[in-house]
Amino acid sequence: MPFRALGLEAKILRAVTEAGYTEPTPIQSAAIPPIIAGHDLIGIAQTGTGKTAAFTLPILTKLAAQPGQRRGAKVLVIAPTRELVVQIEENVRAYARHLPLMVATVFGGVGEQPQIRALRAGTDVVIACPGRLLDLMGQRCADFSQLKFLVLDEADRMLDMGFLPDIRRIVQQLPRQRQTLMFSATLSKEIESLTHEFQRAPKVIQIGRRANPAQTVTQLVYEVPKHLKTPLLFHLLQDPQMNMVLVFSRMKHGADRIARQLEQKGVRCATLHSNRSQNQRLRALKDFKDGAVRVLVATDIAARGIDVDGISHVVNYDFPMQPEDYVHRIGRTGRAHAVGDAISFVTPEDHGELRALERFIGRGLVRKKAEGFNYSQPVPAFNPADQPRRFPHGPNPRPGQNRPLPPGQPRHPRGQGGPPRPEHSGRPRWRRGGFFRRQGR
Repeated sequence: MPFRALGLEAKILRAVTEAGYTEPTPIQSAAIPPIIAGHDLIGIAQTGTGKTAAFTLPILTKLAAQPGQRRGAKVLVIAPTRELVVQIEENVRAYARHLPLMVATVFGGVGEQPQIRALRAGTDVVIACPGRLLDLMGQRCADFSQLKFLVLDEADRMLDMGFLPDIRRIVQQLPRQRQTLMFSATLSKEIESLTHEFQRAPKVIQIGRRANPAQTVTQLVYEVPKHLKTPLLFHLLQDPQMNMVLVFSRMKHGADRIARQLEQKGVRCATLHSNRSQNQRLRALKDFKDGAVRVLVATDIAARGIDVDGISHVVNYDFPMQPEDYVHRIGRTGRAHAVGDAISFVTPEDHGELRALERFIGRGLVRKKAEGFNYSQPVPAFNPADQPRRFPHGPNPRPGQNRPLPPGQPRHPRGQGGPPRPEHSGRPRWRRGGFFRRQGR
C-alpha cells in the first residue's frame, strides 16, 4: 500500500517522498487511518518500525486541513529522554518542511530562556520531557488552551521511570477535548490499565508479539566470568566487521570505566549517560554517527529513541535486569529491516535474568564461545592505583578522616582528624553538658 492511499495531505506526501520513503510500515498502515478519523489510539510495535512517523504524519495532515488558525501549541509530544526528543523533532521538521508550522523542544540540561521564548512565541508543535515541561508550566510560560493532540511516546518507559506523577499533573492542565495517542515497543498489562486515565475508548493496534525483538537481529550469548568481560569485549572488537558498536552498561561509572579501558587499548570511544551535559551527549552522538569513534558506551538512556543508521553490533556488557530493556537495547541495530548482531555477556550471577528473558521472548538464545580467547585468565590482583581518585586535584577538602595532618601525628581511631578535645578528657559523658536537659530535669 503506498502512502497516498492512507489519506495524507499532498505537501506531506511530497516531504515523505523527499525523505526517501516509498511504502509505509505495518504500524504506519494500521495507525494512520484511525488517527486521521479522530480516534484515541495505543500503538505497539517493535523498535525501528517507524512509530514516530505513524503519529507525526496523520497529525500534520489534520493540522494542514485547518489553515489560518491562531498561533498556539496544538500538538504536545512527551518523551522520556532528551535524545528521543531531538530525534522526534528531526522527524517532525522533515515531514513538515512544506508547512508553515513552528516546532520547539523542551528538555533539561540546557538553558531554559530559549525554550521560554519559543513557547511564548506561539509554537504549533511542542516536543518535551516531563520534568522541564512541568517546570515551565508552573512558571506560566506555556499556553495549551488550543491543544488538540497529546502524544506519549515510549509510554510504558515513562510510566516505569517514575514519570507518572508528572504526567498526571501535566494532563490535568490540558484541555479535556483532545486526541490522545500512546506508542511504545512494549506495553505491560499493568501499564496498559493506566492508559484509561488519559484516553477515551482507545483503539489498540499491535504489530507482532509484544515481546518480540526485531527478527533481523542475530542474538548471541557469551557466558564469561565478570573479570573477563572487558578482555572479551576487546577480543571481539578485533573483528573488522564490528565497525559501529553500541555497548550498554548498567551504571554510569561503569560506562566511564569501560570507555577508559578501551581507550587505553587504542579503541576510539565515546560515552553517553545522564552525568554528561547536553552538549557532551550531542557531541558523542555526532561523533558516533560520523564514524569519528568506533564504540559508543551508554547506559539505558540510549536504549529508547536513538535512531542511528548502520549500527553493526549491540553489546550488552551488563545484562539487563528487565526483559523489556533487552528488547529496546538490541532494537538499536537491525532497524528498518536491516540486519544486525546483538551480543550479551552473561556471568553466573545473570543466569536468573537470562532465563526470565527467554521466557519473555518465548525462545532460547544461542550460547557461543569466542574463538581464540583464553577463558582461564586469573582474577587480577586489586591495585588501588588503578582506581580513579575521588579528588584528582588535591586532598579531600572536607573535614573528617581525610583531613591532612602534620607529619608524624597519628590519626585518631574515630577518623576525626586528631585526638579528642582536651576539655572532654577524663570526664564522664553525663557531665559533658545537656544530659539533665535531655532528661527533663
